[in-house]
Amino acid sequence: MAEDRTKSNPLAKKFEWKEKFIKRYEKLTDFETFKDFSTRYPRKSIRVNTIKADVEATKHSIEQKGFTLTPVPWCKEAFWIEGERRDYGNLLEHALGHIYIQDAASMIPPIVLNPQPHERVLDMCAAPGSKTTQIAAMMNNTGIVIANDSDSSRLAALGINVQRSGLKNVMITNMKGHLFAKTNLLFDKILLDAPCSGTGTIRKSLRTIQSWNPGVVKKICSIQKNLLVTAWNLLKPGGVLVYSTCTLEPEENEQVVDFALKKFEDCSVIPFEINLKRSAPIMEFEGKTFHPDVQHTLRIWPQDNDTEGFYVAKLQKNVDRQHK
Repeated sequence: MAEDRTKSNPLAKKFEWKEKFIKRYEKLTDFETFKDFSTRYPRKSIRVNTIKADVEATKHSIEQKGFTLTPVPWCKEAFWIEGERRDYGNLLEHALGHIYIQDAASMIPPIVLNPQPHERVLDMCAAPGSKTTQIAAMMNNTGIVIANDSDSSRLAALGINVQRSGLKNVMITNMKGHLFAKTNLLFDKILLDAPCSGTGTIRKSLRTIQSWNPGVVKKICSIQKNLLVTAWNLLKPGGVLVYSTCTLEPEENEQVVDFALKKFEDCSVIPFEINLKRSAPIMEFEGKTFHPDVQHTLRIWPQDNDTEGFYVAKLQKNVDRQHK
């Protein structure tokens, strides 16, 4: 029987929300609405892999099996999927690499990055590969996508997903991001989908309710800034870097972009339009006022589009200015 995704997952009752978390998030959003959507069953979505399959033909094939597919407004190859069966990974289309099971919100960063055929692209924290495979498909199997991850235990999934998707323009690497500085490589586009505290993905990982810790947030923020500095130095003049996370912590999002704008004189935020409901970025947090251009970044809460929460910023390295 299909799960009612409008109802709370009963397993959420096992986890107690920390008082510090509640007080923190009450200042950022309507906490009860956030809690409601964060404890619902995840809304499943798929993306058709256009390297191997036609969107309409694949949609028809899956619907013939009794599933209901609803278009994801911001990704023309993607659909929310519902049905009595929930084992979407057992679909023939999945085994053949015709579809990729991917949260609809996680499709946003590659769309904002907008990679073009024949470009050189770096996906700095790539595993398990949902965004890598999306980027490579958008480039129509041309150019080169360096899919890097520093965690070797995650490379197996990345390799399997790249292979299953029929991608020939992806090279997988396993090293700390700062080591790219020794390669003399520069990239047209870089995706930094940074490691984060994951508070936007509670509905998928309820243990985040219990594991959240403000001290850990500060530690992760430092890692994110270091990764961003490394990525910035690998970006060609005129190139575009998309910074994204699946957390809703201002310290890991708006504050990191504020850091980049103040550190790099050649850094600017590029406004972008995308067909979804978006919330206002946080422009001030715990006594810190952020750079005015932070307002051009994207913040979405789970309740905005019934997805994971996400943050996305599009940064460009200006050719007419030197960084500090």
